[in-house]
Amino acid sequence: MTGYDNKDFRDALLASLPMAREAAFFDLDRTLLRGSSGPFLSAELRAAGLLGDGSIPGLGLLNRIYDVFGESRPIMALTRRAARQANGWNVERVQQAGLDAAQALVDRIQPFAAPLFRQHREAGRLVVLATTTPYDLVKPLADALGLDDVVATRYTVRDGTYDGSVAGEFVWGPAKRDAVKKWADDHGVPLADSWAYSDSYFDAPLLSAVGHPFAVNPDPRLQLLALLRRWPVIHLDAPPGVPKLLGVEPQQLLHLLFRPELIRYARFDIPGVEQIPASGPAILVANHRSYFDVIALGIAIARRGRPVRMLGKKEVFEAPVLGPIARALGGIPVDRGTGSDEPLREAARALEGGEVVAILPQGTIPRGRAFFEPELQGRWGAVKLAAMTKAPVIPGGLWGTEHVWPRNSRVPLVWNVTGPPLIRIRVGAPVPLEYESADVDTQRVMRAIVDLLPPEGRVRRDPTPEELARTFPPGHAPG
Repeated sequence: MTGYDNKDFRDALLASLPMAREAAFFDLDRTLLRGSSGPFLSAELRAAGLLGDGSIPGLGLLNRIYDVFGESRPIMALTRRAARQANGWNVERVQQAGLDAAQALVDRIQPFAAPLFRQHREAGRLVVLATTTPYDLVKPLADALGLDDVVATRYTVRDGTYDGSVAGEFVWGPAKRDAVKKWADDHGVPLADSWAYSDSYFDAPLLSAVGHPFAVNPDPRLQLLALLRRWPVIHLDAPPGVPKLLGVEPQQLLHLLFRPELIRYARFDIPGVEQIPASGPAILVANHRSYFDVIALGIAIARRGRPVRMLGKKEVFEAPVLGPIARALGGIPVDRGTGSDEPLREAARALEGGEVVAILPQGTIPRGRAFFEPELQGRWGAVKLAAMTKAPVIPGGLWGTEHVWPRNSRVPLVWNVTGPPLIRIRVGAPVPLEYESADVDTQRVMRAIVDLLPPEGRVRRDPTPEELARTFPPGHAPG
């Protein structure tokens, strides 16, 4: 016996693990991964000369069905038969195939898995991969992710090769629950205090056995079961609290509506948004002139096909109808009266997941003559977030939004379709920050925003009484 199946090696590894009261168990396919690990592992086994060039009839179709609808008995029947197909395979070559596939699989791990791993580790929990996929193939992936251990199907080894049988149980359905329970007993971990994450209805026995079950990207049957049992439903490709339906989050549906040609009461001048990264984390900052600014930024970012997580006043999130909508769109509430860092920590988690976070550093729309000042004053939240995450800060300049929704109006002027005002949106290059002084870096950010405004936005002028009145909420304009 060699490698991962060596009993002395395994016992030493388990003995080295710290004892813990709790653990978090994660399924692999369609839970941590976007789809199935099968095609990647098969490709490496084929490259190692262990699989023939031919394919199993219908397997490609089954894999596509699996990616959309999850596990099925036909697919698992084929997986169970894989032990016989592996008869005579050299164990070390299989382990090397798993190692070769690990990096490609790491790249397909859902973006919000890493923050969840860290959350469990910070709470002192062990993080364990629990999967039907053969142990020798997935152990390198677990190592690459820094997980504590693996509960998986094991093949029987004789003289350095597999003999075509499964050692113990095929880790699927109730047998996965039993395998996890045995692992927990060996490590003094009570399942009643532990967590489990899976996409599959067939993992219901495991989810029922732990104190904290989570349905992740659930298949249709698990979705229904989670609803009946009131299990939390999450998606590791979206921030916590953002729902999805058939793999689509609400903001992606709004992209269909965030089209300039559909907004007849405004015209848009957005020549290009290439400065917004097509992928990866970014902090988008802009000036604040109107309640319509959020929609204007949404239209700009929608051109990049990316959702945005907007920081906003907590009052918006507490509103009866608008609040749940704002949260479902991935908004992050800010309670300015408390000075809490939780909004920044939540925004940092979104950035760690590769999201775009939008902040209006002015915090609120300036009133009176301050509205017409060419030197913008900003809060340091954006630069503090950049210092925490090293995400690029992308400046945006908004102009004309106040003509669509002036502050003294309770609603946008949607009836202005015969002479709609022009909204100008410009996006600049990332702001170079030094991370030595939040005040100095904030000044850099605000200057970068001003540089994107039209010439009339960069000079001081005396507003008319009517213009001043439009900068105040209804009933608050000075006499």
